[in-house]
Amino acid sequence: MGATPSVESAARGAKSQAALEFLKSGPKKLLIGGKWVAAKSGKTFETLNPANEEVLCLVAEGDKADVDEAVKHARKAFEEGKWATMGPHQRTRYLLKIADLIEKHAEELAELETLDNGKPIFESKNIDIPGAAETFRYYAGWSSKIYGDTNPSDPGMFNFTLREPVGVCGQIIPWNFPLLMAAWKIAPALACGNVVILKPAEQTPLTALRLGELILESGLPESVVQIITGFGPGAGSSIAEHPDIDKVAFTGSTEVGKLILKASTGNLKRVSLELGGKSPNIIFPDADMQSAVFGSMLGIFMNQGQVCCAGSRVFVQESMYDQFTDSLAQMAQSLTLGNPLETGTRMGPLVSKEQHERVLGYLEIGKKEGAKAKVGGEAGNQERGYFVKPTVFTDVKNSMKIAREEIFGPVAAAIPFKDENDAVFQGNDTTYGLAAAVWTRDISRAHKIARALKAGTVWINCYGMIDPMSPFGGYKQSGFGRELGKYAIDLYTQIKSVYTKL
Repeated sequence: MGATPSVESAARGAKSQAALEFLKSGPKKLLIGGKWVAAKSGKTFETLNPANEEVLCLVAEGDKADVDEAVKHARKAFEEGKWATMGPHQRTRYLLKIADLIEKHAEELAELETLDNGKPIFESKNIDIPGAAETFRYYAGWSSKIYGDTNPSDPGMFNFTLREPVGVCGQIIPWNFPLLMAAWKIAPALACGNVVILKPAEQTPLTALRLGELILESGLPESVVQIITGFGPGAGSSIAEHPDIDKVAFTGSTEVGKLILKASTGNLKRVSLELGGKSPNIIFPDADMQSAVFGSMLGIFMNQGQVCCAGSRVFVQESMYDQFTDSLAQMAQSLTLGNPLETGTRMGPLVSKEQHERVLGYLEIGKKEGAKAKVGGEAGNQERGYFVKPTVFTDVKNSMKIAREEIFGPVAAAIPFKDENDAVFQGNDTTYGLAAAVWTRDISRAHKIARALKAGTVWINCYGMIDPMSPFGGYKQSGFGRELGKYAIDLYTQIKSVYTKL
């Protein structure tokens, strides 16, 4: 049990009265069976503001007993409730209502996201919250477009397929884009007629809980969405292992993804995994240099580099390596690092003390390996908070630890390459395969390299573009299954073949 937090101190700088009232309204509870309830154990944990290390509020610590209770309600809602059998147009209306409520409360949600995660309010307002609303709106349209097929068959037989919901879906989301990841999981699952048990990251539970309140306000039938806050061991592991959960969707680290896959074998539940990355961002001398430098800066420093598809390995052709890394370092140095609630801030703190120590550890490893910090390479100058200066390492070899392992921080590893073949060879020389980018004016080369790179998303002359209509997911140890677009419908439906003798 944590101490009672001082909201005025922990959330100083917040302008949204609604966000402050939400924080002041007492310890946050679990959403189970359509009601907000305390954890059965009575335990709570603290959620901190990473910019000042102060406690924003206390949150219920759910565990196996709470997951069991949520699953019981979810199973009843799916088997006996009206959601799975509801007409698709009605499901569409609910999802559109949730999208509207997110937009209506955008300012409040953006401030809660920044307070809990540390990302600049500029990003919360312009990327996370609008993206969450758009995702619900996009999948609202899918409810009425989930088709089966009529198959050619013997004249004496009529054969067709049905796409039916999978059932009870456990969804475990990360701390880097809390509300957006909740939307990526919940919206397609609901569009297909499933019920959901969401487990937000323990570092950033607040916007998921506020979304739970908005979902109740939307009038969504009871127990269709339930929210269990807590830790990986206890809440997350219980979802992965539960014999009455039909599917688990997880976004997070590759290490935890492997544990979830092992835990799923008890009942062979369906699993989709969106995991880590060490994405190559390849720059050729004929690229538009200004755009390539700016795009590479966004690719690694947005959200303090805490992005699964971050362009953390910046491959630059040898002839322009020094010139490009100088420009990237200058741009990194110009970024305003500070209070994420200030509109001019472009980099806030990392999400937690654990992440701060991890990233600082990698900075030391990089230096010991022989890489040079052209800019950054150390913690921020702030008295409190988990700040790290944007860092550009040069003289990096693709074999170094800082080029092999996912740092998940504002650390660019700039690696030289000789020619196209070398760029593709080094770019693919990784256990990951989530994303990649190529910068060139040669359209033939761009398409050739886009095909050769083993990655789920490739950007040409841009970086980090995401749209709900386009699939997102990884090759190799970056996971399997595709979120977003029509492909997410495959994750949340199963196909039934029906034969009728005429």
